[in-house]
Amino acid sequence: MEGSLAQDVALAFSSQGPLIRSDPSLAQREVQLRLAEQVALAIEQRSALVAEAGTGVGKTFAYLVPLLLSGRRALVSTATKSLQDQLFLRDLPRLCDALGVPVTLALLKGRSSYLCLQRLQVARQGAELPDRWALRALARVEAWAQSTRSGDLAEIEGLDERSPVIPLVTSTRENCLGSECPQYKACHVMQARREAMAADVVVVNHHLFFADMALRDSGVAELLPTVDAAVFDEAHQLVEAGVQFLGTTLGTAQLIDFARDLLVIGLQQARGLRDWNLLAGTLEQAARQLRLLCAGPLRELRGVIKLRWDERASSDEWASGLQLVADAAKAVADALAELTAIGPDFDRLEQRALTVAELAALFVQPAGADQVRWIDVSPQQARLVESPLDIREMLSEQRRATPKAWIFTSATLGDDDKLSWFTSATGLEDAVTLRVGSPFDYAAHARFWVPARFPRPNDSAHPAAVGALAARCAQALRGRTFVLTTTLRVLPLIAEALRQALAQDGVAMEVLVQGSQPKRALLQRFGSGRDCVLVGSQSFWEGIDVPGDALQCVLIDKLPFPPPNDPLVQARVKKIEARGGNAFAEYFVAEAAVSLKQGAGRLIRSETDRGLLVVCDPRLRQMNYGARLRAALPPMAELFDEAQVFEWLAALAAEH
Repeated sequence: MEGSLAQDVALAFSSQGPLIRSDPSLAQREVQLRLAEQVALAIEQRSALVAEAGTGVGKTFAYLVPLLLSGRRALVSTATKSLQDQLFLRDLPRLCDALGVPVTLALLKGRSSYLCLQRLQVARQGAELPDRWALRALARVEAWAQSTRSGDLAEIEGLDERSPVIPLVTSTRENCLGSECPQYKACHVMQARREAMAADVVVVNHHLFFADMALRDSGVAELLPTVDAAVFDEAHQLVEAGVQFLGTTLGTAQLIDFARDLLVIGLQQARGLRDWNLLAGTLEQAARQLRLLCAGPLRELRGVIKLRWDERASSDEWASGLQLVADAAKAVADALAELTAIGPDFDRLEQRALTVAELAALFVQPAGADQVRWIDVSPQQARLVESPLDIREMLSEQRRATPKAWIFTSATLGDDDKLSWFTSATGLEDAVTLRVGSPFDYAAHARFWVPARFPRPNDSAHPAAVGALAARCAQALRGRTFVLTTTLRVLPLIAEALRQALAQDGVAMEVLVQGSQPKRALLQRFGSGRDCVLVGSQSFWEGIDVPGDALQCVLIDKLPFPPPNDPLVQARVKKIEARGGNAFAEYFVAEAAVSLKQGAGRLIRSETDRGLLVVCDPRLRQMNYGARLRAALPPMAELFDEAQVFEWLAALAAEH
């Protein structure tokens, strides 16, 4: 241990320290102190640290305590807005009180989180809302707007983040009027940025961080050079967030929003001067045509599908569809060119039209060097994306710009001591790496089973076999079972097989399926008691925290290898093979190891939790890479005999 900050940190975590004095339920954890001391050294030395901390280490306190005790300015970024709120509203105030440090805190989110007073006024006067629920939501926003100080829409209880009202009452980089806005002095976005620039610790999220690095739009770019430390929690999500937000996009939702703004503002401020309905309608028609071209023969879509660029862009219709977009945007720009003197809204609309035309022209040309293109298609919209393969260059540039501590932490950052999965994609090979395991007693409290003589994942009988096995486990535990699927495609197949198996055995048990209700409602029902099974995919693999006996069995349908037909996956494989590397070992197995650790992490969430992890994929035992994947899991005791498995489940059930 070096440095006075590390000594202060050790004292803070000691049995006589301020943390345990303020909350006697907190326990001393050697692994937590090791992580906190390494964070302290990184802060003092302005160096880079990449730290993997297993479940139960208490990594949030391990990085916040050194930050607060250092007295230095810091930026803390996490994966989601809900985790942001947890840090800002709960963890940071609690620690500031316990440590007695006079630190000013600020929360900074993206534009879409804050009420725009100017757009609220425009929406009130002329917005076309789809139904009475949207009308009620707008009325709630108007009432709340009279009293809010922050303008953060998260304050409105029960406002669905997918509500069509939100884009009407928030701004984007494209439609914000900036200093020309009549409401500029009262602007909630500008107020949040001013508070962030004045604060000692600012909490942001990864999406905001990368969007700002690309667009210089949210205030993070101005903030970053002024801080002494930048901490990234849930850092395993950084690369994908960066790839999404450092890229260039043209989306049909973007075109529809533009058409709507054009129509509302045109009719309000320049009625009769142009045929606003025709101009907006032409834009909307171009957006619909582009969506149809992107979807192609796809009809029944569940969630977002990522298509290879050449699956659509090689056709003659493709260039014609983008030309329709460019022509519609140019027509709008021409119509607006002589109206900009009316007010700042028209100048901004003209700039948006020119930008859309430029993007349409860009996506007709070949992709840039070291860039990958793909198409996202969902039931409502489509997006064309051009993006870098990783965040190495961007992050290296930021690290060179101003000396500061860079700290990256998560429960899953790789399956080797160098944490290569993360460091190679971020250019952090020179960073200090640390791995601290979970303090939980997995060997005593958890069991791991790979069923023998089980159908292989490519066998058509596999989903039904997973559902039937899940039903048997759920019956043994009277519910308390969580099924994780690697794809959305098999989700309904496994859920239906599970229902049929329960019905065949005459068991009344509720099967909760992702997509049938909002995620929060599903988790509340699942965590409330027995007699239910939860089946989820993708977004349920991480961030799900169900401690206690509500969850005692996790089944994973198959090994979570990246989909080989994903355009990003293909581009990364090509890059590895071009330098003579082994793409399967370096990429596919490494990705599967990290995802498997994430899924398995749902099982044991506290020191007293007990349970069973089942991986319904015989390759985990039969293939040579299986040993590497098993080694990536927490140190659970392995079971090989089915009778032992159901004895263990019976013992768990008997405890309650």
